[in-house]
Amino acid sequence: MFCFHALKPRGMRSVSVLAAGCVLLLSGCGRENAPAPGFTQVKSASPEVENALPGMQASPLESTNVLRSFIARGTIRVIPEGGKSIVIKHDDIPGFMPKMTMEFEVRDPGELKGLAVGDTIFFQLKADQDQSWVEGIRRAGSNDPASAGPSDPSSMALLHASQLKPGDVLPDAELMSEEGRAVRFSQFRGKAVAFTFIFTRCPLPDYCPRMSKNFGRAREILVERSDAPTNWQFLSISFDPEFDQPGVLTRYAYSYRGGLTNGWLFAAAPTNVLKSIASQIDFRFGSAEGSFQHNLRTVVLDARGRVFQNFEGNKWKAEELAEAMIQAARLQ
Repeated sequence: MFCFHALKPRGMRSVSVLAAGCVLLLSGCGRENAPAPGFTQVKSASPEVENALPGMQASPLESTNVLRSFIARGTIRVIPEGGKSIVIKHDDIPGFMPKMTMEFEVRDPGELKGLAVGDTIFFQLKADQDQSWVEGIRRAGSNDPASAGPSDPSSMALLHASQLKPGDVLPDAELMSEEGRAVRFSQFRGKAVAFTFIFTRCPLPDYCPRMSKNFGRAREILVERSDAPTNWQFLSISFDPEFDQPGVLTRYAYSYRGGLTNGWLFAAAPTNVLKSIASQIDFRFGSAEGSFQHNLRTVVLDARGRVFQNFEGNKWKAEELAEAMIQAARLQ
């Protein structure tokens, strides 16, 4: 950037004063807020990120807390005990999310009475910026559209995967980072690593977005605490590698991480690698007929690459994750 001003010759004093003003202006032109200690600040997203490609747009609920409601259709996969949730393989929900299999909160257990696994249902999906749930559940009638097809048996097999126990070493695996380079778990040896699974098209606030928000807050806690170690790394892994290419991941990461990139990397796992990881830590995922199904699993590794703690579901807090990272980082 240049400072320019057209001058009329009025003597050396005027020129000197104006020149001094330009020097001050120049010094302020490039000034930016200093990043937090240990972090690298990016000036802004690149033009390729700012002008996002189709499919790279933010969540429909981003930057708003307006309650939205969608009518959807699907097939009941599981009715967990307690009547507080239901697993539905649902069709596309236009303007909100692609078809997938998800567990939804049910606020009125009475709505589940008389329903059974395999029933085709219609329901209302309610969502704001922080939570989502279903209501208005009814069994589809004979005049309603045909039910969704059966699930891919190979996907169901993943629901019975084995688990590594605390103290076991996680086998190494290669991922594709948001920067378009290969990255392996072994590169982070000497650091505590927290990794979780996301896909950028997930709009449900209490699923992938909550994982990303919790990671962001946990990272803030580690930076703010004077007694916290500095050998830690957060890793968000997409299980939708075909869609979540590096440019898409960069856009998504910026919306949660801003310009402070240190200590938090986004990457995508090839399908064969993902299946290998999933079978070790009980991350359940699958795809059938273009529909995703997955649970939520966050794992903390110690500095030697051993499983330190597992966080299942979405009820855990960022403070709990930060504390686990502090303890794991100290295990050399």
